[in-house]
Amino acid sequence: MQPDAPQISKRRLADIDTLNARFENDAEGAIRFSLSGALGPLALVSSFGGESAVLLHMVAQVDRGIPVIFIDTMMLFAETLAYQEALTRQLGFTDVRRIHPSRVELFLNDPDAMLHSADPDTCCDLRKTRTLASALADFNGWISGRKRFQGGQRAGLEMFERDLKTGQIKVNPLAEYEADDLRVYMERHDLPRHPLVARGYPSIGCAPCTTPAGAGEHPRAGRWRGQDKIECGIHVEQGRIVRSRAAS
Repeated sequence: MQPDAPQISKRRLADIDTLNARFENDAEGAIRFSLSGALGPLALVSSFGGESAVLLHMVAQVDRGIPVIFIDTMMLFAETLAYQEALTRQLGFTDVRRIHPSRVELFLNDPDAMLHSADPDTCCDLRKTRTLASALADFNGWISGRKRFQGGQRAGLEMFERDLKTGQIKVNPLAEYEADDLRVYMERHDLPRHPLVARGYPSIGCAPCTTPAGAGEHPRAGRWRGQDKIECGIHVEQGRIVRSRAAS
């Protein structure tokens, strides 16, 4: 552990601004600090999607034993499942936890697997949000691959945030990265692309709710196309995230 690393309590609303200032424009430094133990036990949450290889590779250079949580919603593309297995082997992660929604809850709430058509918010909550919350219950926080350029509610993203409800810290090392930064990093380290990227899917979620993005469209345009929905609910819940002292 770095000798000057501040110890941050799981439930104390403090030091978020300090960390954001300290690691501005330093994704790899933020990862090293976060995995030093100063924040307590953390997990890396990855969708193994179109841009996931960059963060996974950065973390693998520091700690291949970190718990990596991968939510298998039971509606993912087959290509995503294959990519997850291949990339895990290549990067050498030893504790990838492939988690699933409760089969009992699926039977009770989505027995025909068509809830995504009638109520996509509830489907995401059932298959992703609840599943992840349970998996993260014993961690002080988690590392996420979100970036500001993805737009919407991510435009004001900071590198370190705190969830008011749970007290957990969320670390977004790639918050300041642009699409070109990701491309350059992947080329420099010869990282494999998700196979669907070449078929026009820059952002990849569940198969029923993901379509290709057309030329000139925003990378996330294919997610929940035609619906008033831009997030699955894992990352943003009104009034829960503190990004700075001013926001608290």
